[in-house]
Amino acid sequence: MYLKKSKYKNGRTFLSINESYRDPASKTNKNRSVMKIGYLDDLAGKYDDPVSHFKALAAKMTEENESQNIMTLKIDTATHMDKNEDNVKNLGYIILSKIYHELEIDKYLLSRQRSAKFRYNTNSIMQLLVFARIIYPGSKLFAFNCKEAFFERFDFKLEEVYRSLSFFSEHKEALQLWMHERVLKKYSRDTSLVYYDLTNYYFETDQQDGFRMKGVCKEHRPDPIVQMGLFMDRNGIPVSYKLFAGNEADCMTLRPMISETARNYSLGRIIVVADKGVISSDNIWYTLSARNGYVFSYSVRKSDKAFKDYVLDQDGYRWNKDKTFKIKSRLEPRTIKVTSSRGGKICKQVEEKQVIVYSDKYAEKARHDREQAVQKAKDLIKNPSRYDRAASYGAAKYIKNLVFDKDTGEIMEDAKNLLVFDEEKLKDEAVYDGYYAIVTSEIDMGDNEILDIYHGLWEIEETFKITKSTLETRPVYVSLKDHIEAHFLTCFIALVLVRLLEFKLDGKFTTEEIISSLKKYNCSLTEQNLYMFTHYSDVICDIGKMLGMDLGLKYAPLKDIKNKLGKVKK
Repeated sequence: MYLKKSKYKNGRTFLSINESYRDPASKTNKNRSVMKIGYLDDLAGKYDDPVSHFKALAAKMTEENESQNIMTLKIDTATHMDKNEDNVKNLGYIILSKIYHELEIDKYLLSRQRSAKFRYNTNSIMQLLVFARIIYPGSKLFAFNCKEAFFERFDFKLEEVYRSLSFFSEHKEALQLWMHERVLKKYSRDTSLVYYDLTNYYFETDQQDGFRMKGVCKEHRPDPIVQMGLFMDRNGIPVSYKLFAGNEADCMTLRPMISETARNYSLGRIIVVADKGVISSDNIWYTLSARNGYVFSYSVRKSDKAFKDYVLDQDGYRWNKDKTFKIKSRLEPRTIKVTSSRGGKICKQVEEKQVIVYSDKYAEKARHDREQAVQKAKDLIKNPSRYDRAASYGAAKYIKNLVFDKDTGEIMEDAKNLLVFDEEKLKDEAVYDGYYAIVTSEIDMGDNEILDIYHGLWEIEETFKITKSTLETRPVYVSLKDHIEAHFLTCFIALVLVRLLEFKLDGKFTTEEIISSLKKYNCSLTEQNLYMFTHYSDVICDIGKMLGMDLGLKYAPLKDIKNKLGKVKK
């Protein structure tokens, strides 16, 4: 509130106490009278200095209102909204902004932008792309169209968003390292153990360009894909990622990931944990040659007879306390065939510990999964014209004489009448239901510790599910290679922010619960720069405690919201 002096044509000055406010209809700053005082010359006989007296009164009224958290609103119920007007603003991103600035991503981008001499703010664009990926996932165009939904203003053009993608792509490796160093410092990251896995993302196009290539798609789609290899630390926080062409063999991705990450990130000796899909003899030998360790899944069904006999031999198994699984292990040298520098194969012996686990729950899952494939295989034999190579995924291994056309992927006509269900294959697979094996270089490590480490792989599988479903990383709507690289960089940053938030909240809430609350934590402008909030939950309550802020207030003036947004950027 402030003292207003109005000079009239008769030469007299009238005093009143006014207050300023933001008009939601015109979106301009206005003021209104709160108290009419009187003419200055009449007041001169009552007060030594009327102006100073009533200035002090205006300041006192403001202070009293603020101290009592009381505001008197005057609302014109006849006020109309403009067409397409939307006064609801999201403030759930405040915690994302806090973590974003903790990692100093803004400092990195702004310092590199100065040397590039961009006229637009790449940091502001990155924030929009990352926050929108979490709260309003979609294309770059969709993110741009959502910029008005956030409380703070994002001032740039759509073409500047697309121009910035090449800049982001250029800095993808350096920015990952920058983020890792700050996670290491602020969150005491432990990378003595890292999890690795690979997944792929499809493009809704038939075009292949050497990068977007057709391969084994996780969704069993015929579209071109790119693959992402991801390292994750013990706490489930992503460390680094790398993209590979869609037709790259899974096992060929691990070595470049280990090489680049271990070298650039100065991790020291690491133990790599990975599933059997990315494991090969070359990967084992490379890991050991780099003086690192491994905990790898090992396929029982694809192993030799001696190993299968050991798995099925019940001698040595011991049940856990809850009788939910049984386990045994042995130290056993194993001969592997490694590719030499000349391309041939040479035999190498590795000393490793082999851990075998049997679980009734795992056996039931195997039977359930196989039954679906078996029914599909039997239907394919009856109706081969309904299937091609992609559609027969999972069922083909149970069918004899199944041959596909190399060019079209269709089942060859002369093979359709020769299809026979493979009963021996089914019988052989059923024997090993419930068993799985883990091999490791860490021969002094206890069986249960090895098992616990291996079970941590579910975190990285869950992480990929988050990127594909919650963050809607695919389908990818950009086509240039550097734009694709930039797209996955923004998704990676979004994933790191979400995982760090889960970590800060002590794992109390699921990713879906957190993001749902962030999306709902909105406020709406009423009158006089006062905003009303529409959502409060356990998630928001805990985030408020983390930030040292009361996020449960139903009403908040503009300046308080601005203060909170400024605080998280320090």
